[in-house]
Amino acid sequence: MEYLQNILFAIILILGIGFFARNIKKLSRNIKLGKNVDVSDNRPQRWGNMAKMALGQTKMVVRPIPGILHILVYVGFIIINLEVLEIVIDGLLGTHRVFAPLGVLYDLLIASFEILALLVIVAVVLFWVRRNIIKLQRFVKPEMSGWPKNDGNLILYIELALMFLFLSMNAADFQLQQLNADHYVQAGSFPVSQFFAPIFEGMSVNMLILVERTAWWLHITGILFFLNYLYYSKHLHILLAFPNTYFAKLDAKGKFRNLDAVTQEVMLMLDPDADPYAAPAGDTPEPEKFGASDVLDLNWVQLLNAYTCTECGRCTSECPANLTGKKLSPRKIMMDTRDRIEEVGRNIDANKGKFEDDGKQLLDDYITREELWACTSCNACTEACPVGIDPLSIIMDMRQYLVMEQSAAPSDLNTMMGNIENNGAPWPFNQLDRLNWKEES
Repeated sequence: MEYLQNILFAIILILGIGFFARNIKKLSRNIKLGKNVDVSDNRPQRWGNMAKMALGQTKMVVRPIPGILHILVYVGFIIINLEVLEIVIDGLLGTHRVFAPLGVLYDLLIASFEILALLVIVAVVLFWVRRNIIKLQRFVKPEMSGWPKNDGNLILYIELALMFLFLSMNAADFQLQQLNADHYVQAGSFPVSQFFAPIFEGMSVNMLILVERTAWWLHITGILFFLNYLYYSKHLHILLAFPNTYFAKLDAKGKFRNLDAVTQEVMLMLDPDADPYAAPAGDTPEPEKFGASDVLDLNWVQLLNAYTCTECGRCTSECPANLTGKKLSPRKIMMDTRDRIEEVGRNIDANKGKFEDDGKQLLDDYITREELWACTSCNACTEACPVGIDPLSIIMDMRQYLVMEQSAAPSDLNTMMGNIENNGAPWPFNQLDRLNWKEES
C-alpha cells in the first residue's frame, strides 16, 4: 500500500510537470510567431532593469498599499512553496519531513513559512475586498467583466485555499507529534497552526492522520493545478515578468521607431545633389507591409508584452484619453492582443502547424480605430506599467498601417499632414504669410 501511494504520487507529479511543459512549449511557439527584433544590446542595463522591476518590485510600491500587499503575496507564496521540495521528496520516497534533521534551522524555516502564510491570507482577503466590495474603478472597466473578473477572483481563492491547506496540514501534524504517533517525528515550529490545533482535539490518531494526509495531498495537487492554470490566467506574469523586464524598451520613452525605408526616402528628398532615380548606398528594401493589422505583423517582444500583462489596470488609470471618457484602454489593447494570439495559436493547432486565414485580424475585430486614434502618445501607460509593458508600440504600429496602407487617418490629421506637405507647417497658411500675425496690433 505504501509503494502504491509513492507510485500514485509519481504519476501525478509527472502529469503535472508534463502538462506544464506542454503549455510552456505552446507559449514559446505563440510568442515566436512575432517578427524578429534585436534586443541583445546593453545587457548590464537589461539585467539591472530585471533585478529592479521583476525581483525588486520597485514600480509596484509607487502605489504603496497594493504594492506592499503584492510583495507580501509574491514573496510569501514563493518562499512558502520552498516546502514543496520536501513534499516531493517525501512523496517519492515515502518519508515524512525528510529535512527534519536540520534541527533548529528546520524549526525556523517552518515558523517563517507559517507567518508568511498568515500574511498572505491577510493580503489576499484585502485584495478580494478591493475588487469586490470597494470595487476600485480600475477593476470595473468594461474589459474586466466576465472571465477577467472571474479569473482574478479564482486566483485569490486558490491562493487562500493553498495557505489554509498548508496550515491545516501542519496543525494536524502538530497534534500527531504531541500524541507521539508513529512516523510523525518531533520537528518544526508552528507559531500559527498551533492555534488551529484545538479544532482537532478529541480526534483519534487515525482520524488525525486522515486529516493530515488529505491536506497534504490536496496541497501538492493544488500547487500542480495552479502551475498549469497559470497559462490560462493573467498570473502568467509570475513567470514572464523576468524576461519581459529584461527585454523591455531601453530608449527614451518619447522616442519613436522610424521605418528605415521611409527615413531613407526622406533623406534622399533633402539632398539636393542626390539622383532621385539612383538607389543610395546601404539601400533598405521597402517592407512588404507598413505597420501592423494583425498579431503576425507585430514583433515577438510585443507578443511577450501581451502575455505578461497583469491586468492590474495601472496603465488605464493613468491614460488621459481614458480619464476623459474615450474608449481607449491600454490594458484592453494588451488583453485583445493576447486573445488574438491565442486564437491564431488554436488555428495553427487545428491546421497541423500552419495558419489558415480565418477572415479576422487584430484591427477592427478586436481593437477599433476609435481606440487607436484616441491615444495621445504620451507614454503614461508605459511609465505606469510595473513589468515594463509598452502598449503604445502596438498602437503606433497599427496607426502606421492605417495611414500608410489604407490612407485611413482621421480627416483632421489628413488635413494637418497635407498642410505640412504643402506649407511646411500644420497650419493652412502660406509660408510667406506665416509671420503676418506679428504685424497685427
